[in-house]
Amino acid sequence: MKPHLCALASFIVLSCCPQHNPVLEELDAYKAEFSQWPVHVPTQKTPDAPLAGNGDIGLTMKTSDEGITFYVGKNDFWRALESYPEGGMALPGALLLGSDIVSSGEYHAEQLPGSAEIRATYTTPGNVLHVTSWVAATDNKAVIELESEKEASLSLAFLPAEDGQLESVIEQGTDSGCSWMTRSFCGNPRLKWESHVAMALNHETGALVLEPGKKLTLVLAVYTGIDTPDWKGKAIAEAESYRSGNIKDLKRKHQDWWASFWQLSHVDIGDEWLERYYYQSQYLLACSSRAGKFAPGLWGSFICSDDTAWAGDYHLNYNYQSPYWGCYSSNQICLTENYDQPLLDYMDKGRAYARDLLGCRGLYYPVGIGPLGLSTAAWPDTDEKMDDMYGYTDHMLDGGNMFWGQKSNASFGAANMMMRFYATWDRDYAEKIYPYILGCAEFWEDYLTLRDGRYESVNDTFWEEWPERGNDNDVNPMGSLGLIRMVMRGALTISDMLGVDEERRGTWTDILERISDFPVGMTADGRLSLKGCDRKGVDAKSSDFKPIGLNRVHMHGVLIPPMVSGPLTDAAFSAIMLDDMNHWTEREGRDWGNTLGNGVETVYAGAARLGYDPEKILAYLKERIRLGSYPNCYIVADGGGIETLAAVPFAVNEMLMQSFEGILRIFPCWVRSKDASFQHLRANGAFLVSSSIKDGKIGTVDLFSEQGRPCRMENPWPGKTMVVRHSGGKTEELQGNLVEFRTSKGEELRISCKEN
Repeated sequence: MKPHLCALASFIVLSCCPQHNPVLEELDAYKAEFSQWPVHVPTQKTPDAPLAGNGDIGLTMKTSDEGITFYVGKNDFWRALESYPEGGMALPGALLLGSDIVSSGEYHAEQLPGSAEIRATYTTPGNVLHVTSWVAATDNKAVIELESEKEASLSLAFLPAEDGQLESVIEQGTDSGCSWMTRSFCGNPRLKWESHVAMALNHETGALVLEPGKKLTLVLAVYTGIDTPDWKGKAIAEAESYRSGNIKDLKRKHQDWWASFWQLSHVDIGDEWLERYYYQSQYLLACSSRAGKFAPGLWGSFICSDDTAWAGDYHLNYNYQSPYWGCYSSNQICLTENYDQPLLDYMDKGRAYARDLLGCRGLYYPVGIGPLGLSTAAWPDTDEKMDDMYGYTDHMLDGGNMFWGQKSNASFGAANMMMRFYATWDRDYAEKIYPYILGCAEFWEDYLTLRDGRYESVNDTFWEEWPERGNDNDVNPMGSLGLIRMVMRGALTISDMLGVDEERRGTWTDILERISDFPVGMTADGRLSLKGCDRKGVDAKSSDFKPIGLNRVHMHGVLIPPMVSGPLTDAAFSAIMLDDMNHWTEREGRDWGNTLGNGVETVYAGAARLGYDPEKILAYLKERIRLGSYPNCYIVADGGGIETLAAVPFAVNEMLMQSFEGILRIFPCWVRSKDASFQHLRANGAFLVSSSIKDGKIGTVDLFSEQGRPCRMENPWPGKTMVVRHSGGKTEELQGNLVEFRTSKGEELRISCKEN
């Protein structure tokens, strides 16, 4: 690829021409191509069709004998019932374009990440039909552009969603030359709020005739009751405003948004195949998440059915957090803006659960939640339903919610908050999240048990375990021990920044100093290896629980996302983890790291942080993609959806640049024989970093300091003098493997190796 266009001046010039934008064209080279009709649509999980979206509205494009079906997803359209699986995300509906050309023609489609469009062509001996579809990046509109080389007849119809767990009210009609369809969940006293959605089209449904070479533009306006009280009227009015088919301004804003997004950062690793998954993953996440909108659930905005797996909710024991993990280093903070709100909205319930169920202050969250304080992981609402689904008759078990024995879900929710804070050092953001971090700290202050001079977390499971059946009595699960460290360090850091709660810091420091060590044990062949927890049962001996080796759940407590241990902060423990990782190939075969079920977003980035062989990381990552991925570049896993979109960006970024131990490292885990470069990756400390490696030599490092924090850096040129040139003209020479230098807010620095 050519060097990325990052200059603001270039962007301003390019944005004036919506039909020609080199930034978008450059990214469109990483298109995903389709020659076969999708087979996993509709689905409860990840669709294999071409996809488009704007972080709120998603389009899933299915081609079949019936024609082209556009399933419309909306992140804020939920069945607001607190009874699993009745509550959860719901499908607004779909739009069907019927045509003999579609059903009998040769099919080719492209999913273009730069332009954020789906372009499909249907070819028969007598005609060619072109269909371009996209979701406006800055508006509640989906656009479908149709063009036929010869006259063609199509049919146009709304397809109502089929009721899944709860009956809905669906209506259709025509108004001012526009067709519309609405769907509502209302009238049920168990609903926490009524849900309404309207889809309005700038054309009447029925027969549609395309004139040769003349484009017909369909504009679909989609609004919910969350968007506006006048959800139906606004959708119809805005569809009517596009009756002329003039979308020039809408498209210009769409292209400007995506051009701006793609200039946030850039990597070039000399591997077009893997780069395709890097950029397509970022595209699909940007289609699913947007500031000011509801956060995406498990399957993003690509909903094809009411019966989405696990209610499509916010699963807090890693699934909700993990899609964002590549965003922080990719400088795509904008995609993480909606993450915090569901967690903040749930705080009142979290405090009540901690108080009523455990006798603690602070926050205690179940395994899954929804928006606006919704409990999506509530047991079925009657004993009869509970018995039918789970063979257990108490539907008020654990206060009526699924905690599955885990005490760390609220703290796991804090992990992304801390990742963003350390990446930005934004005081306003710190003020926003501090009450939540404080709530997590208060929980552990009360819940932890002091035994033999060490703090322990008892009755706290490593895996999800059924409560009250003797399986939820783990002591010191690895995940909790790491998250406790993260919470206490975060509370200390932010309270100091804000100048509050000084009197509490002694307690947090004491917990940090006396929290139990991460559990390890001796294997049968005489090597140290990680254990899932210290022991089963408070009175059991730690040696009673055998090592199981490093896995993704261990990483979730240590490396990703808590960032509480690493090769520099604890070299001996990192060596144990790395040795465990070296035994994965023996155990897992081609699926290195056991990620076909879960964990693809964690394992490869974690391997990079531990310093595993980079050539093997790349080979195993590419093999994992081949073992399970769809033509739309979605990496498929049994246990989750958009979480896999972090896998490639997160791993590649960590191979090119690391900062998780508070130390900036340039190409810390990269194949030295492979040329590569990156621009504007974000490092902890609020630094934007750019560099390159060519012929095995690391080039100049450009650093932009957003907050003026000191920079600790591993010398990219071991044994040589590092030269730091400040924007004011000051130059300093530094020696040693680990150096530190001051920066000023808004300063640009250039770091190079002193020539002998």
